[in-house]
Amino acid sequence: MAFSVEQCNERLQMWLDAEGAIATGQSYTIDNRRLDRANLAQVREQIKFWQKELTKAESVSNGRSRRRTVRIVPRDL
Repeated sequence: MAFSVEQCNERLQMWLDAEGAIATGQSYTIDNRRLDRANLAQVREQIKFWQKELTKAESVSNGRSRRRTVRIVPRDL
């Protein structure tokens, strides 16, 4: 799926903000009940994903794609 650079930046910033919110208070306890906000490992996976997508989108927008065409000529020796 192809994302634009702006979409990648927005989503990456959203996940970075989420990581910051989790870091300041991932869980809290009231009486004997405990509430967890989110799984930090999953958030970090999403950050890595969006960083990769941002790199891909930037390379495409700069005209430099990772895909290359290679021509192979089979020979019978």
